[in-house]
Amino acid sequence: MTWFLLSLTAALCLATADAMTKRFFGDLAPYRMGVTRIVAIAPWMVLTLLFLPAVVPDGTFWLALAAALPLEVTAFFLYMRALKLSPLSLSVPFLAFTPVFMILTGRLLLDETITAGGATGIALIVAGAYVLNLSKMKTGLLGPIRAVAREPGSWIMLSISVLYAVTAPLGKIAVLHSNPWFFAAVYNLVLTVVIVSLWPLAGNDRNAPGLFSRPQAMLMLGLVCSVENVCHMMAIAQVEAAYMIAIKRLSLLLGVVYGAWWFGEQNIRERLAGAAIMVAGVFLIKWSQ
Repeated sequence: MTWFLLSLTAALCLATADAMTKRFFGDLAPYRMGVTRIVAIAPWMVLTLLFLPAVVPDGTFWLALAAALPLEVTAFFLYMRALKLSPLSLSVPFLAFTPVFMILTGRLLLDETITAGGATGIALIVAGAYVLNLSKMKTGLLGPIRAVAREPGSWIMLSISVLYAVTAPLGKIAVLHSNPWFFAAVYNLVLTVVIVSLWPLAGNDRNAPGLFSRPQAMLMLGLVCSVENVCHMMAIAQVEAAYMIAIKRLSLLLGVVYGAWWFGEQNIRERLAGAAIMVAGVFLIKWSQ
């Protein structure tokens, strides 16, 4: 399977996993949502690891993993909080800002500069974020901007974009110093151990449903997330990370569709238009590099 089809599969699975998490576990606290999702992935990752050929990762692999892990844990819990607090069609599209922040981190870490196409792509992403709340213009030109500030899921996803702008290149390094399947399995299993170990500090509600109270939903969620992880790693090993991430960001459009289909979210036309403009901006940034 080519990197393009793998990236499309990862996009579909990511949007589906987000919708499933919100639909079947949205009544839980963000920490319990996160634990449920990561524990659901673990058995599939163990199976992946058992059937892999032997791999001996070098020191660079472990350094990249150690550097990415605290950022990934932070992003993971923020992601669950955003899914719980806000409509999918208003929160998920803000992941389009990841390549914008990657331009900034590239400038700081690699002395990279943006092209005219990259600058236009940034403008499109900002314009798309404005269009997401276009109906708020009735309160004035700044209405859509104020709506973003008032929508917690939007600015939480914006902060997650900053974290992903750092973890994406670190993940690429780790994949190149092992292989896609090994990194996907080990990274998720280590992430599971770290997140579950925080259970005593989370202040969980004793009256909340048990972790395995919805086994069928957990099984399907884990499978979808695992397919997304493996496809992501396989794709990013075949092509420049920039191109792969651009295709995967089509999940933003699919997230808006899920918002309308599963949750009956309103103003879908403007949100779909805004997400489409943001995805166009992502493509322009990536293909102008």
